[in-house]
Amino acid sequence: MIKCYIHQIESLIKKIETTELQAIEQAAEKVVESINKGGIVQVFGCGHSHMLGEEVFYRAGGLVPVQPIFIEELMLHKGAERSSKLERSHHYTDTFKDQLDIRSEDVLIVASTSGRNPVPIDIALHGNKQGAFVVGVTSLLYNQSQPSRHTNGKLLADVVDLVINNHTEPGDGLLQSGDLSFGPSSSVIGLMIMNAIMAGVIEKLTQQGKTPPIFKSGNIDGSDNHNKQLIKQYKDRIRLF
Repeated sequence: MIKCYIHQIESLIKKIETTELQAIEQAAEKVVESINKGGIVQVFGCGHSHMLGEEVFYRAGGLVPVQPIFIEELMLHKGAERSSKLERSHHYTDTFKDQLDIRSEDVLIVASTSGRNPVPIDIALHGNKQGAFVVGVTSLLYNQSQPSRHTNGKLLADVVDLVINNHTEPGDGLLQSGDLSFGPSSSVIGLMIMNAIMAGVIEKLTQQGKTPPIFKSGNIDGSDNHNKQLIKQYKDRIRLF
């Protein structure tokens, strides 16, 4: 089963490379446009999907202008079952959306594999209202079999400017044993997609003759001064203190 899981992940990565490369390239282009206009990348997800924002935030070798939207009540450490219930709650975003600083020059990436719960959909709609370019990382396979839980009947894929399909099977299991499916793929593939976008951004900025704002590892001597300068540059938009 271990080798089978690894092979399944490898196959899924190949599928993403074949089917989603254009969408990933477009997302990277939009992020470049955003950075050139003084904008930032904001990333939102509930439950395990919040890891997509955490992965690219304050990351050695990663872009500086990235702001994850961490709502602790929607993360697992404040109560896993509670977070799932809140994600399904209508109008829960009304309790925190006024605290968000999403601007028209920003790119907002919303991650929700099922794409059916109200909170991620409402965050995407809020991003639309602010004029941001909104990207949805979701599974269109889920969309084909599971209806929206939102009162408007729409899925995440219906309310974003760009969809990146993570091709996750409903139930998020690559392996099967009797009636049980297991071996999730959405996190592995989601993190790969996020890092691929960032790699594309760095490549495109370099091609424009610009120096991409990239954090250096704090565990490499001489990096601290470099990072402090970048933190100072983005301190008004990124919560780094």
